[in-house]
Amino acid sequence: MAKKSSGTIYPLAALRALTLHTQLLTTPNSASPATTPETIVALVTALGYVQIDTLNVVNRAHYLTLWARLGSYRLDDFDRLLYTADQRQLYEGWGHAASIIPLEHYRYHRWRTDQAYSYNPGFHQWLSKDGNRELVEETLARIRTEGGLRVGDFADDGQQRSVWYDWKPPKMALEALFASGDLMVAERVNFQRVYDVKERVLPGWVDTTPVPDEAARRFCLEQAAKALGVFDLFHLTLYAYLRATPVRAAVKALVQDGTLVEIQGEAMSGVRKWLVHRDNLPLLQRAADGEITAGRTTFLAPFDSLFWARDRDHMLWGFNQLLECYKPAAERVYGYFSLPILHQDRLVGRFDPKLERKTAVLYLKALYLEPGIEPDDELVAGVASAMRDFLAWHGATSLEIEKSDPVAFGEKLKRAL
Repeated sequence: MAKKSSGTIYPLAALRALTLHTQLLTTPNSASPATTPETIVALVTALGYVQIDTLNVVNRAHYLTLWARLGSYRLDDFDRLLYTADQRQLYEGWGHAASIIPLEHYRYHRWRTDQAYSYNPGFHQWLSKDGNRELVEETLARIRTEGGLRVGDFADDGQQRSVWYDWKPPKMALEALFASGDLMVAERVNFQRVYDVKERVLPGWVDTTPVPDEAARRFCLEQAAKALGVFDLFHLTLYAYLRATPVRAAVKALVQDGTLVEIQGEAMSGVRKWLVHRDNLPLLQRAADGEITAGRTTFLAPFDSLFWARDRDHMLWGFNQLLECYKPAAERVYGYFSLPILHQDRLVGRFDPKLERKTAVLYLKALYLEPGIEPDDELVAGVASAMRDFLAWHGATSLEIEKSDPVAFGEKLKRAL
């Protein structure tokens, strides 16, 4: 039977506060911690992974995930922890999709090549085709001899052997080796990966002791549970990027041994069952007692880990996060790369930005408030404060709002800036 914490029905405000707290999104903007290597690594460790994305209409999504929690910081400070050999504490790997992961967790992610459990890409079918395994061996041998190489360093015979992401054979070989762990990303040049053998990338301090797959998946489930705050089965497995059906028994075992605790809590649609990691129960009670509150106004990347629990944003906030960059323009509701606006414990709106780097102008192609949210002075002041920091972090000197709904929100925001 599921272990229950009590007969308490936790209010929606407490669930929101706990969720934002475990996602490191409650600190008031004025109290943002100083950005140091330690705070960056601690942030990534708490989240488990920071998803990487290539889109560059403003600073890339993984950089935005840190900014949302820390405020302005130097991108180089983050990059050094990934790509500078004597400072490396993070690495690129397959976590929740392509992600930045703490090297402290390195040995817990080898199971992700198993397509029976993982949503991440597998290459078993591609490797079974004629010539591909030999291409992989040749690619690995060349990198061992020559050192780190980019995709462009490999000749392409022009043949399309796979439809996966439309990758050419050299890229497929490199990615197969990357997924298996034989290659790692040593650095990026103009955001292009430089692949090298793991022996030349992994710092000597990293624990590479093998972990049985079942134990490693349990670690990932527990880490996801701590980062999520409150969740259900599918929120948990998606955050850990595990297929729900094959790990259902593992989740049940976590409930039965008391690691995960079932609670009753409010949602937008009424009272429902939620799960909480036992380590977070004291935090939930503090949130219910009003000791943990959300005081931050910030903007979230479309790939922010707050949204990895599908539909939870709707359950807790009545907010429907949409990722629309892969849709045709005519089918988009809010825009190409819209950033949700978090104001204290509410998701109040979103905007679709485009930074013109040559002119240092940040354009908001569209700015929206959620239905029922009024652009009162307190909200406008909070958004304006976050926007000033957002502009400065991007090196932008002015803001242009092309569309605002309601119109008054855009007008008030411009005046407040």
